[in-house]
Amino acid sequence: MRLKTLIATTVSLLVLGTAVGAAPFRLVITDLEPPLVPNSVVDIAKAGGYFDRAGVEVEIVRVQQTPMALAALQSGEGEMANVATESLVQLVAQGAKDLRAVTSPNKALPYLIAGKEGMTLEGLAGKSFGIGRIGSLDHTLSAKVLSDKGIDVEGLKMVALGQPNVRAQALAAGQIDATTISIGSYLALPGHDKLPILIPVKDYFKAAPVVSKVNAVKTETLENRGKEVTSVIEALTLAARDMAKDKDAWPKAMAPLRPDVDPATLATLGEAFLTSWSINGGLQKDELETTQEWLYQSEDFKGLPQVSLQDWADFGPVDAVLDKIGPVEGADKVSR
Repeated sequence: MRLKTLIATTVSLLVLGTAVGAAPFRLVITDLEPPLVPNSVVDIAKAGGYFDRAGVEVEIVRVQQTPMALAALQSGEGEMANVATESLVQLVAQGAKDLRAVTSPNKALPYLIAGKEGMTLEGLAGKSFGIGRIGSLDHTLSAKVLSDKGIDVEGLKMVALGQPNVRAQALAAGQIDATTISIGSYLALPGHDKLPILIPVKDYFKAAPVVSKVNAVKTETLENRGKEVTSVIEALTLAARDMAKDKDAWPKAMAPLRPDVDPATLATLGEAFLTSWSINGGLQKDELETTQEWLYQSEDFKGLPQVSLQDWADFGPVDAVLDKIGPVEGADKVSR
């Protein structure tokens, strides 16, 4: 009897030790600091205890841009990565069979195109335009938006500068003539009132209404750590819902994360973001189909085989979360 008790106790301790010593769930993001866009929900979920309440230990891994995030995901240095939808679909079209989008906490970045002091949209022809890199999300989206506004994109001098904050600083210093940045980065830029907005947020997304970013995982992660995947989605969704309930919620959550940003700027952004939150997981069938159709019209997808939505997106995890917490009414309307 004592032997059975000893064995049972040893097994219990081993199980407990495995749980306690389990590796954290690494979430790779391309923001080197909490960003002034809805993707800040990741940092808010971490700081606000949403991941803890969902029962998952999350470690945020920060890298520069989507290629590094995808490399980290594919090499096993992260379990989930927030990446450009374009890059994910392109990888799948090139033969990757083990990557799936499972949620989108930041599907519509509030972009605008701003010019240096004295610049106009009409005067942009033949000038320099700052981008992250050739073929990056901001490059392809901006090209479409500028083309729709009658700008000869081929005649622009595209200057690869990397991160948005670097492009913003280059613009403020007059080193480039225009660039795409988020409304948050624009408002946080000292002297932004002297930098004219050439294409406002509303017009930008009217011209390019695509799901810009998704959170992707490997199919192996879905098989081996599926419960943690759904817990992460649940935490991000509940945090997004809290931000969408009150225009003051986001500024309050962001104040300790970004003490360098003026409270008035946070308040302005909090109101602007009210309808931007992924309150139902952000992964909607009709929006993804529209996004994929648009992607295949771009130069980067010429010659690539057509893929189906099921090849790169898995609605199972987010549907499991919605079955648990229920969908809510709002801009992130469930479409499946």
